[in-house]
Amino acid sequence: MKVKCFDENTEKDLEGKINAFLSSIKGDIMDIKYEVAIGIQGEDQIYCFSAMVIYFEKE
Repeated sequence: MKVKCFDENTEKDLEGKINAFLSSIKGDIMDIKYEVAIGIQGEDQIYCFSAMVIYFEKE
């Protein structure tokens, strides 16, 4: 079993990275964990979109 973590500033960037990764692996996906974190700095809101893909690689 392996994991791959992703961390991006926008949902669209996260989707692109995950889709590229999923198309490149040869194995089975066990699960994908998704999370959004929001922080405030001054008057700005900062978003962090992250995901962890849990998968098995075929040998």
